Amino acid sequence: MTKLLHKYRYFNIYILLAIFECILITGCRQAPTLEQKKRITPLTDDSLIIANKLAIQNEDQHIREYISRMGWKMHETGTGLRYVIIARGKGPKAKLGNVARINYELRLISGVLCYSSQKTGPKEFKIGSSGVESGLEEGILYLHKGDRAKFILPSHLAFGLIGDQDKIPGSCSIIYDVQLLDLN
Repeated sequence: MTKLLHKYRYFNIYILLAIFECILITGCRQAPTLEQKKRITPLTDDSLIIANKLAIQNEDQHIREYISRMGWKMHETGTGLRYVIIARGKGPKAKLGNVARINYELRLISGVLCYSSQKTGPKEFKIGSSGVESGLEEGILYLHKGDRAKFILPSHLAFGLIGDQDKIPGSCSIIYDVQLLDLN
């Protein structure tokens, strides 16, 4: 029995030494340098921010060039919405909480017609309740009942990175031709 205990004591010491060696090897490993971390995680917050800024600048330039080619004199808001009022109505001005009823055509900046009230009927939505694109809601607030206008919505005010999953691709600027028919 003594021989058996003596044998296991050495076995336990070997196991403890092996565990201790593993701890030393893994614990003494040098921490990765900043350069190594960048190679491990190439998409950092900074690189994503830079990529996003470049995409916004590129889209903005594309919109400016389009407006210039068309010869339109459009106003630009702080959010990036461009608008021009084509015809003035005589009704009250739109405000948050109103239910707006509009005739519209929605086109890609390439000119492709995606949606139209001729096919779907007038669009109705409560202003400020996020029922439509934020750029459309913002643009409607510049109009009076009866006004006709054009809006150019950059993608972040339209359907964003993923589009509408139907006719509007992701990261796409859109153009609305709108007539504000009624406000309730």
